[in-house]
Amino acid sequence: MLAEISLDAALANWSGLEGSDATLVNLSENHTFRIDTPTGDKHILRVHRPDYHSRLAIESELAWMRALRADAGLFTPRPIPGEDGAFVQKAPFESHNDVRHMVLFAFETGTEPEVGDDLAPVFTQLGALAAQCHAHVERWTQPEPFERQIWTAEAILDRDAIWGDWRRAPGINGPIRKQLDRLDAQLRLMLASYGKGADRFGLIHADMRLANLLVEDGVTRIIDFDDCGFCWFGYDFAAAISFFEDDPTVPALRDAWLTGYRRHRAFSREDAAMLDTMVMLRRMALLAWIGSHNETELARSLAPTFAQGTADLAERYLRTGRIDC
Repeated sequence: MLAEISLDAALANWSGLEGSDATLVNLSENHTFRIDTPTGDKHILRVHRPDYHSRLAIESELAWMRALRADAGLFTPRPIPGEDGAFVQKAPFESHNDVRHMVLFAFETGTEPEVGDDLAPVFTQLGALAAQCHAHVERWTQPEPFERQIWTAEAILDRDAIWGDWRRAPGINGPIRKQLDRLDAQLRLMLASYGKGADRFGLIHADMRLANLLVEDGVTRIIDFDDCGFCWFGYDFAAAISFFEDDPTVPALRDAWLTGYRRHRAFSREDAAMLDTMVMLRRMALLAWIGSHNETELARSLAPTFAQGTADLAERYLRTGRIDC
């Protein structure tokens, strides 16, 4: 458990952090702390969930982030090496030999956009950023070895899925289960037909939701590449509307995202027609996540209604092929 980690000892892996204060700012897949140093500097410390990412997988994430900055000129969070020169450090435990990895990042300014804001400019920029990331992946030679998760239909929908089994999420009762079983089967069919060609499937951020954006002076930037992996390119739009898929602004945000995307990379009518399928796939991933992460405040707050809301979206999608009809 995190309580068994000495944060003072953890911060000793980096120079200049002695006597710093650590404030927990987010608990989702990992524990994320703001580090305030005695001299007034700020950093972000990410303490990884055990048994989720290997050290190589974290190093691979950081390698892509650095390549996006160096090759494409895109903003990405800046990792800070430890005293030994490594970006990934091992968290010290007080009582046993379990391993938790840590990464320290430079503090970045900006505010998280929220539902209810004018999100159209954000989504235009977000589409452009997604396209530039995808275009970079198509020409980038990955370092060897390289390891990231592969977000296929099976990796999201199977009983041993990456984020857990959606069937075990709160609120999965008889009628809801039947509806979501039908959705599960349809998603597998649609995605199998769409395929995983190199023009539509590759390394993506995979979690461009509002909580992972910073906006400052009208400029949108992406943070938190922790879930980056191999998936369909359109899934980056689906992740962007996480938790508000049924909001009436979504069709306009979709149009804004496509406008921004197509300024930098082709996105065919076939690709665009699959966006609703991607949204429903993401929704099922989130449903599974809520069931397997009930220690988080976000999962607990969504648990009472998320399964029913997913079934309602599924009914619309299965009837029309769209989520906004």
